[in-house]
Amino acid sequence: MPVATEKIIRRPRVFASDTGLIAHVKGWEQIREDDRRHLWENLVLDELRAKYPMHSLHYWRSKSQNEVDFVIQREADRADAVEAKITPRALDARSLLAFRKLHPKGTNHLVCPHVSEPYEFREAGLAIRVSAPADV
Repeated sequence: MPVATEKIIRRPRVFASDTGLIAHVKGWEQIREDDRRHLWENLVLDELRAKYPMHSLHYWRSKSQNEVDFVIQREADRADAVEAKITPRALDARSLLAFRKLHPKGTNHLVCPHVSEPYEFREAGLAIRVSAPADV
């Protein structure tokens, strides 16, 4: 069983492949902050899909509602966690902590727009690498 599929909710997470189509279908004439978050997650997924095989990309959500936006399965015992946020201030590290209790090996990524140079910070005892999607 892949690392990232342990203890996930039964329903898969669904993404659309075209953010312009999403906005059109939803009838969005102006993008709200919450809409930006969903569109950003779609854009990050597009970047990850371009770099990694689909079988190595996962979504993780526990029964207690902790979730990690994307998980990249690297090896049988190593998985990178990827959170897609509009700003680093939006990160709540509790879900990363819950994920790392089950899967301690791997890198924690925070992917935000407008990050020209990757950098690292620590929160809740975790090292978190902040970068643009192309740098994951």
